[in-house]
Amino acid sequence: MHQTLKIGQIVPSSNLTMEREIPAMLRAREEVLPERFSFHSSRMRMKKVTKEELEAMDRDSDRCALELSDADVDVMGYACLVAIMSMGKGYHRESQKRLHQVTVDNGHPAPVVSSAGALVDGLHLMGAKRISIVTPYMRPLTNLVADYIEAEGVEVSDSIALEIPDNLEVAAQNPLNLTEIYKQVNLKNIDALVLSACVQMPSLAAIQKVEDECGIPVLSAAVATTHQMLKELGLDARVPGCGTLLSGKFA
Repeated sequence: MHQTLKIGQIVPSSNLTMEREIPAMLRAREEVLPERFSFHSSRMRMKKVTKEELEAMDRDSDRCALELSDADVDVMGYACLVAIMSMGKGYHRESQKRLHQVTVDNGHPAPVVSSAGALVDGLHLMGAKRISIVTPYMRPLTNLVADYIEAEGVEVSDSIALEIPDNLEVAAQNPLNLTEIYKQVNLKNIDALVLSACVQMPSLAAIQKVEDECGIPVLSAAVATTHQMLKELGLDARVPGCGTLLSGKFA
C-alpha cells in the first residue's frame, strides 16, 4: 500500500481552477500508476488581476506556506503565475527559496514549485526556443508575462490576450473554447504552444485535443506545475492525455 502524498497549494482566494485541474491530472495518474495523493490549500486574497492586488497577495504567500507546512505537506505549489511574474524578472527563484525556507524554519521542509518557474523550466526541458501563448489577462499583463518568459531565454513569437479582468470570470471560461481560440495565434516555426499561461483559465480539457490537431507540443501553466511537482516528489512525471510534457517523454 502506497502512502498518500500530500499536495499543498498556495492559491489566490478567487482561484478555482488549480484545485480542479491539478487533482484531475493526479487522479488520472492514479489510474495508471500506484501513488496516491491528497490535496490541501491555503488562500491569499485577490479578486482583480491588477499589479497592486497581485503585489499585496504575494506578501501573503509566506503565511500560506507556513499554514501548509503545519500540515507537513510533501510538496507545495504557488498557484499564480502572473503574481510572480509581475514582481520582476527571475522572481520565481527568490519566491521559491523564501517559501521553502519558511517550511524549513517550521520543521517540515518541503520543496516549493511555482507555476511561473514550472512553466519556464518545462519549456527548457522540452527544448522550446520559440513559443506562442494564450492568456486571459489584459494586454499590459500579457506583455509582462511574455517579457518574463523571454528574459528566461524563450522567445515569445505571438500572444493572445483575452482581456478578462475579473478573476472569477476567468475561471468560468469553457476550456473547449480554446480549441478555436488557438487558431488565431501564430503557429509557424514555434516549438510549443502555451494554451493557458494562467493557472486560473481552464484549459485541461483542450490540451491533448489541440496538440493532436496542430501537431505542436501543447502545455499550460497547470500542466507544467503538475510535472514539476511530480519531479520534486521523485515520481514518474507522467499523466495520460495531458500533452507532450506529461506524456512520459520527460518523466
